[in-house]
Amino acid sequence: MKNNTSTHAGLALLRIVPSVFMLTHGYPKLMNLINGNTEFANPFGIGQAPSLFLAVVAEFICPVLIIIGFKTRWAAIPTAITMFVAAFMIHSADPFNVKEKALLYLVTFIAIMLLGPGKYSVDKK
Repeated sequence: MKNNTSTHAGLALLRIVPSVFMLTHGYPKLMNLINGNTEFANPFGIGQAPSLFLAVVAEFICPVLIIIGFKTRWAAIPTAITMFVAAFMIHSADPFNVKEKALLYLVTFIAIMLLGPGKYSVDKK
């Protein structure tokens, strides 16, 4: 990949903007977890509370790491997996327009895993 400013600015945008948007999904889950409201989907049969905890990690903690560019490729993995589960398990019977957002996030976080954070990140400092 070229080592130019526009490429690294593009990587920063790819990393930061979707992660900020993901926080809007993760923050309410974090608040539910903190407040003891663990009612949540249980797609793997591990229990609602553990499933909610994993969703908080994937939709709040990992996006924060991705925003700052710390362990970016690793942090994108749980988020991508969660979006895969959302699209193909939770919303499997739903029409495409319902699962579309999860699919867009899935592709975005896979791209982040493949491309890395770019030079405007903690990983590159």
